[in-house]
Amino acid sequence: MNIAIVGVTGAVGQEFLRVLSERSLKIDQLKLFASTRSAGQRITFKGQEYIVQELRHGDDFQDIDIAFVSAGGSISLEYAETITKHGAVMIDNSSAFRMQEDVPLVVPEVNAADALVRPRGIIANPNCTTIQMVVALNVIHQLSPITRVHVATYQAASGAGALGMMELDEQTKAIARGEEPEVKKFAYQLAYNLIPQIDVFADGDYTKEELKMYNETRKIMHSDLSVSATCVRVPVTRAHSEAIWVETEESIELDVLREAFRKAPGIVLQDEPSEQVYPMPLFIAEKDPVYVGRLRKDLTNPRGIAFWCVSDQIKKGAALNAVQIAEYLVSQGQFSKKK
Repeated sequence: MNIAIVGVTGAVGQEFLRVLSERSLKIDQLKLFASTRSAGQRITFKGQEYIVQELRHGDDFQDIDIAFVSAGGSISLEYAETITKHGAVMIDNSSAFRMQEDVPLVVPEVNAADALVRPRGIIANPNCTTIQMVVALNVIHQLSPITRVHVATYQAASGAGALGMMELDEQTKAIARGEEPEVKKFAYQLAYNLIPQIDVFADGDYTKEELKMYNETRKIMHSDLSVSATCVRVPVTRAHSEAIWVETEESIELDVLREAFRKAPGIVLQDEPSEQVYPMPLFIAEKDPVYVGRLRKDLTNPRGIAFWCVSDQIKKGAALNAVQIAEYLVSQGQFSKKK
């Protein structure tokens, strides 16, 4: 495989390198791209040093099979044709193409086959909060179709990238020194606080982040289920948490659901409340799976189930999901004719 990473010096770009070093995807050639500011940096991957190239229009992607792109929506839109014009598959981590009809939006545990039909050579990586939720929802949906979802997210500073994590760390240290914390990345001080806004407000006073969960979930799951979200930034460095309530067409027994979660790919069930065993971001950061716990029947609805879900936003919520898409394409022989 000839692989390119666009935006390699960012938090997700660096995570791509870590994930690729852990996985079995064979890499024959690796090209690293970033902005003019970062071009020329030297990065070591699997003992070999690479020089970061400036992203530009031209033929730099001519021999690339898969390009992982995480440099922001405007860059994705501007360079999509440059990246794909010679046949490279662009797996894009921004929101630029997610809701476009001719671009598949893929979570491999849920709708991997959608990645095989990509008229523009682009596959969109969903929003981090959507990814972990649909991995869990899909298990329930297979037992009985879901009709409605309510979710409250508890999103770590990592969702705002390296600068978000740095700001939380610096604010915490400043407060410990008795100093006034500086606010730059977030709307308010995040340390010792919760901010009930992620992204800008849109119609109906839902934020864009909340609307992403509504729209993306329906597209990925090929379902008209209803999703209502409240997204909150919390003073956690890494790994997002979600409190999820679902309503299904038929009642599901908890023992049946627990067994389904145990068998589901990409999920770890941590659900022993009597032993205080449940997922927490402190212990899940930098791990691959989606963790599920606090499983219980809803007290107000016989067809309702509530549960708690935690996953690493930078890993499964971004880089790992994209790499898993690439692995699926390889497993389907998508690049065999080029070799």
